[in-house]
Amino acid sequence: MLLSIITLNFNKNHLTLACMASLYEQFVDEFNDNKIELIVVDNKSEDESVHVIKDEIKKKHYTNVTFVENKENAGFSKGCNAGAQKARGKHILFLNNDTIVKDKGILDMMEYMELHNEVAILGGQLSNLDGSPQPSVGNFYTPIYVLLLLLGLQKYGVIDKNPAEITKVEWVKGGLLMIRKSVFDILHGFDEKIFMYTEDMEICYRANMQGYHVYFYPHIKVLHQDGGSSNRTFAIVSIYKNLLYFYKKHRSPGEYLFLKSLLRTKAVTLIGIGRLLRNSYYIQTYEKALKAT
Repeated sequence: MLLSIITLNFNKNHLTLACMASLYEQFVDEFNDNKIELIVVDNKSEDESVHVIKDEIKKKHYTNVTFVENKENAGFSKGCNAGAQKARGKHILFLNNDTIVKDKGILDMMEYMELHNEVAILGGQLSNLDGSPQPSVGNFYTPIYVLLLLLGLQKYGVIDKNPAEITKVEWVKGGLLMIRKSVFDILHGFDEKIFMYTEDMEICYRANMQGYHVYFYPHIKVLHQDGGSSNRTFAIVSIYKNLLYFYKKHRSPGEYLFLKSLLRTKAVTLIGIGRLLRNSYYIQTYEKALKAT
């Protein structure tokens, strides 16, 4: 088995079914030839997802697919790790369930890793539904980049980028992240204390600290409904929590205190703006974010 593709589902079976269909449309021969397997992890969905997905697998006669039912909503990191425990492939591809695979670029990514032993992690280009590129590469969130992030400069390509050529990078987005299983095991997988968001940056940071190389592969077409598996308030609060956790784990005490001050300042500022504008979204979101600090 060359590749294990892992995707998570939580109350979004329509997204998962579309993702699965796109994979089998592109790689039916590879699935049937035992070169690729799909592992779908359900994070204890509260809807009919388990029944619907199992029924689809049976009805469509999907081969080499494993369905894992978690007993809790374990989050992205723990859910991915649970899927990886079942993986038989030499490489693992973590693929968001809100993606649609439109070409065979995943095979090209796998071939690139086979030919380049120096590459431990390989990220792929994600695109919006209209085909325009989504930022798929990031710089580690050192203090200067966190400051730029909180100033809202991320959308201008200051932090996140889309290299046009295959290149070595600091970290790649977890929505389309391929990693050698041997490296994933050495790193003990994603940090399960991170429920969701920044877990991709954190595992790439640990890989970098251990001398592994992270690369980006742009020549692939995978459409991504950004945020299709979550909501914005949850994302903001999670990023606040996880940035603090990352700094506590990997950075100096001084940097941790600096980050905490920055996060609190932004939260208080936006709560104030929300009250002036009577914007309940700002107030509720950043009151939750402030509590997280």
